[in-house]
This record gives sequence, C-alpha cells and structure tokens, in this order.
Amino acid sequence: MARKDASVAELTKNFEDSTAVLLTEYRGLTVAELKELRNSIREDANYAVVKNTLTKIAAAKAGITGLDDELNGPSAIAFVHGDPVAVAKGLRAFAKAHPLLVIKGGYFDGAALSAAEVGKLADLESREVLLAKLAGAMKASLFGAAYLFTAPLSKTVRTVEALREKQEAAA
Repeated sequence: MARKDASVAELTKNFEDSTAVLLTEYRGLTVAELKELRNSIREDANYAVVKNTLTKIAAAKAGITGLDDELNGPSAIAFVHGDPVAVAKGLRAFAKAHPLLVIKGGYFDGAALSAAEVGKLADLESREVLLAKLAGAMKASLFGAAYLFTAPLSKTVRTVEALREKQEAAA
C-alpha cells in the first residue's frame, strides 16, 4: 500500500511539473525499442510506463481530466518538461518507424487532446523555428523603419545641395 501511495505521489508530481502529457500504447515494443524512444525525446520529456489505475488517481489529484477513457491496455506517458511540439514530432516519427507504438491522446494547456490533435501539434513548427521567423520579421520591420527615417533626410540633403549648386551657378 505504501508503495502504491508513493507511486501515486510521484505520478501526481510528474503531472503537475509537466507542460504537456502525451499518452501512448506500447504493446509489442521491445525493451530496446522503448529505450530508443526514451533517448529520442529525453531532452524535452520523460517517458514512463504507467499503471492505469494509479495514473487515473494521480491525474485526478493533479486536476487533469479527460484521460480516463484512454487509460486502458499497456500505457506509457511522455511527461513533457520542454517543447511539446518537439515531443509530439518525436513520438510521431518513432510511431512511423515502429507501428506498434500508438499515440492515444494527451493533455496540453488545460485541455485533453485526441490522437488527431496530438498529430496537429506535431505538425506545428518547433519553438526555435517560430522564434527564428519572428526575429527575421522583426529585423525586416526595423530595417524598413530605418529606411523610412533616413530617406527624407537624404532627400533633404540632395535638395539643399542642388539649391547650393544653383545659387553658385547664378552668382
């Protein structure tokens, strides 16, 4: 009983500390394949095989709803502490190479996700790519603003220079 309470407490903490949770079924995968999967998403998530009943209790304690229907059969959860998009992409890529891995759903930003919604999350560009695009757009805007501020000044300088030359020619 004490071990179950400790497991529930650990799972609850994992749920509370995660930015997202992605639920999978791993039936038929070997230990080596599970290790490969863990290593592929290690930077942004912890991947753990879980007991469904204890996970349901822990999720409820953490205030996470909507996963109960998916918690059946051999379940494993990616507790995301980094970029949820990168983890979703990693799980999808692994599932393509190993069809026995099934993405069942997840929980992100206060809402339960279906397997299709996890797929849409994987379709998004990663945080780094979005930040790079934002930086590029900001740089372009700043360049445009700098051009607008310097254009009237250079036009004024050319006009003054033309007037000066005209006065010198008239004199």
